Formats: sequence, structure tokens, C-alpha cells
Amino acid sequence: MNAPIRQTSSLAVVSLVFGILGWTLLPFLGSLVAVVCGHMARAEIRRAQGSLEGDGLAVAGLVMGYLVIGLSVLALAAVFLFFGGLLWFAAVFGH
Repeated sequence: MNAPIRQTSSLAVVSLVFGILGWTLLPFLGSLVAVVCGHMARAEIRRAQGSLEGDGLAVAGLVMGYLVIGLSVLALAAVFLFFGGLLWFAAVFGH
């Protein structure tokens, strides 16, 4: 009847916390930490063979981290395309 007490992976908690920080205070750096710690946590949980939990926390940190990184890349591409278009427009029609 007594089930063994499973501990939560500290890397999974770190991944979740930095995933949240990636959306608020540390936009890019927090997301990188969330992704790295999330992958490390999932590997740690798999190796522990049932004695660790927190896979959902790690996945949530991974999702938040990857979303911020993806949105940052899209925003950077949009800025380059916008200013590149302005330069092209000025070069073609500016004279």
C-alpha cells in the first residue's frame, strides 16, 4: 500500500521557471536555459526509471522556451526584411 515517494527533478523545475522568465524578464537568455535544462531533465527522468517525476514540467519549459526562440527569430527576420525592403525601395526609386 505504501507507494515509494518520487522526487521531482530539480532540472525540470528550473526549466519551467526559466521558461516563464523567458516570457517576462529574460526574453532570450531565459528561453535558452529553459530549453537546455528541459532536455537535461527529460533525460535524467528517463534514466531514473520511475524514481523521478516532473516530465510535464520539463515539457512545459521546453515548449515555452522554443516558442520564445521561434518568435524571436521570426521578429528578427521581419525587421531585416522590413529595413531591407526600405533600402531597396530607396535605391530603386530614390534617384
